[in-house]
Amino acid sequence: MIKADLLRALGSVIGAIGSGEEFPAAMADTLRVVAPYSYTVIFAYRGNERPLDLFDDFPASKRQVFVTDYQEGPYLLDPFYLAATRPVETGLYRLRDFAPDRFYQGEYFRSYYEKTGLAEEIAFFVDLPDEVMVVLSLMRTDKVFSSREFRELETFLPVVHACVRQHWSSLAQRFRCPEQSAKHQSENRIERTFHAFGEGILTPREREVVEYTLKGHSAEAIGGILSISPGTVRIHRRNIYAKLRISSQGELFSAFIRTLGGA
Repeated sequence: MIKADLLRALGSVIGAIGSGEEFPAAMADTLRVVAPYSYTVIFAYRGNERPLDLFDDFPASKRQVFVTDYQEGPYLLDPFYLAATRPVETGLYRLRDFAPDRFYQGEYFRSYYEKTGLAEEIAFFVDLPDEVMVVLSLMRTDKVFSSREFRELETFLPVVHACVRQHWSSLAQRFRCPEQSAKHQSENRIERTFHAFGEGILTPREREVVEYTLKGHSAEAIGGILSISPGTVRIHRRNIYAKLRISSQGELFSAFIRTLGGA
């Protein structure tokens, strides 16, 4: 039998469609009835455009890292962002579903994501017209979502999908260049950024190694992607460090973020 409190929460969601922040707040309250969690954030992605923070319920002390810092550039290395711009099918996903093989040892995780203090992040992906993807993230600081909790949340996908598409049906108009291809913009931004990174110092192949290294791929995975041996990848990494006069992936990540500011 459906719980009365869940029915009331769903009624609030439906009644709040089209009413600004009342809708995402009601949606967050409803999902917390199904499975309690710490924070909600809803980003909209369209190609490489700066992500739109549609809603979040972070305390002020957390919002700097989760929203402000993220929007300044680290989002380009976020597995959820990269998945949203492929795109993927509408669904509920765990972050690890998209994370490269060495993501949790990579510098995006260690230099940025680890600062969030999260135990796990899962997200509903909802596709909208004009190549917009809304990603509704549910975050926990204490423990991961159990398989049962994930399945119960997944049963609400049709409701989340229908309500989000109705509420944010014209979201593409809020992005800077809605008339251009979002995929083309994404490719140009990423290409410009990695071209600018180490310009005049690194070779094109070295810039490719930098890109996949920062995204969290191992030497073996990079070798497979670029059709070179893992040993060659490691040689490229040593040459990159020497040319940039750095000695760690942390310094590489910091240098990349600085380049993002000017790209």
